Amino acid sequence: MNRAVYAGTFDPITFGHLDVAARAAHVFDHLTLAVAEDPRKTLMFSTAERMALARASVGDLANVEVVPFSGLLVNWARAQGIHTLIRGLRAFSDFEYEFQMALTNRKLAPDIETLFLMPNEDFSYVSSSMVREIAALGGDVEKFVPAPVAAALKKKLAPPSARRRR
Repeated sequence: MNRAVYAGTFDPITFGHLDVAARAAHVFDHLTLAVAEDPRKTLMFSTAERMALARASVGDLANVEVVPFSGLLVNWARAQGIHTLIRGLRAFSDFEYEFQMALTNRKLAPDIETLFLMPNEDFSYVSSSMVREIAALGGDVEKFVPAPVAAALKKKLAPPSARRRR
């Protein structure tokens, strides 16, 4: 079976992430969307929340599974028998970081290849951090994320008094 992994924090998952996942799911027999557990990062959503939102968002992609992962991605992928890493490139500004990561991963694991996919240009400017900022400032994020994610952001950012009434 031709398998790949698309890993990230997905905090939260966006239409750009989903576009890359759909493109990869079209190319590979099986795609694992690996949600990173990274204690070094301050994340808005817990791993369980991010996994639930990702699962709700990729439900129409039959060959995609959502799992948590921690540690070095190439080691995790190798342990799963996966030899292709999917990375999304939104803009030229992403390229330098992703290029360095791909070359480092190649040194660490020459048997694992990195494949870069670009999202549809309609989503090339969307980032999780931008979505979180828009939501935190009271903006509408429904153009950037699936409805379950928009609802989760709204709930997460609601004042404590509003959360207690629910």
